[in-house]
Amino acid sequence: MKAELTPNKRSVRSFLEGRKAQKIKMLVLGQHMNDGWLAKIFIYYLLSIVAFLYLQPFFYMITTMLKDLTDLLDPTVKWIPRSIDWSNLERAFKGLKYPESLLNTTTIALFGSLIQVLVCGMTGYALARLKFPGKSIFFGLVFLTFLIPPQIIIIPLYVIFSKLGWLNTPFVFLIPALFGQGLKSALFIIIFRQFFRSLPKALEEAALIDGATVIRMFFRIIMPLSLPACLVVFLFSFVWYWNEFYLTSFFLINDFTPLSIRLGSLETVIYGPNPVAEAKALNPVTEGTKMAGAFLIVFPPLLLYMVAQRWFVEGIERTGVVD
Repeated sequence: MKAELTPNKRSVRSFLEGRKAQKIKMLVLGQHMNDGWLAKIFIYYLLSIVAFLYLQPFFYMITTMLKDLTDLLDPTVKWIPRSIDWSNLERAFKGLKYPESLLNTTTIALFGSLIQVLVCGMTGYALARLKFPGKSIFFGLVFLTFLIPPQIIIIPLYVIFSKLGWLNTPFVFLIPALFGQGLKSALFIIIFRQFFRSLPKALEEAALIDGATVIRMFFRIIMPLSLPACLVVFLFSFVWYWNEFYLTSFFLINDFTPLSIRLGSLETVIYGPNPVAEAKALNPVTEGTKMAGAFLIVFPPLLLYMVAQRWFVEGIERTGVVD
């Protein structure tokens, strides 16, 4: 016959059971309802869904470009091809004229982005720190250019570039960027302006006391401190120049042709014209080649982002930019 527990032993036992239940509750729910197992499982589940939504098109592109004709025509083969076929990449490489088009696109994206960083940085610094008449009006005009869609000014730009002889040359993108009118220049000016306003004025005051000019102070002090903002602007500008199709379809249709234009005519170049547009768009025979062409275009900026990812995230946090 078991001995009855004394009140002290019962209290100790209930206390230990309560501590154990409290530990289990803390592990499952957490202290603040967001650091327990249940919250972490939900967060990882949600992140997995979001990651799949973003990565699914990329996985589809990779698997489709590696399929041969048999796998493309077989509806049961969706993600994993039975055999890897590199012929789609070869056809896309030749159809895009990849070395030439890659050089043209890199010229526009690289030099356009570097010019944007320099010009937008100088403009943003002037609007943030310098005092001159009509400063608010100039900032309003900069913001207005951000609101005007390019479709409104495309015809005047085409006429101007045609008269200057800039059509089918990279000057249609580089010269406007040199005057602060490149792709999304107004947004980059605003980013630099907000970043420069967050810097302490004591650095500039000390430089002015030492006899530094505004130009020297900007290049020797301000720009080295604004490397995170410069990287954000450079990467955003590079990607936008790289993917630009609307303006390039007007200005760069011959001779100096970027990858975005080559991709639009890739199927016609390889397989010839198709009189039925619907059949051409849904043709499974050419799907592998089109995905291979898309991969060749996406890969360089993706590689650039992978290399600069850590500094890019740091720059986003410091500049407060959300795309």
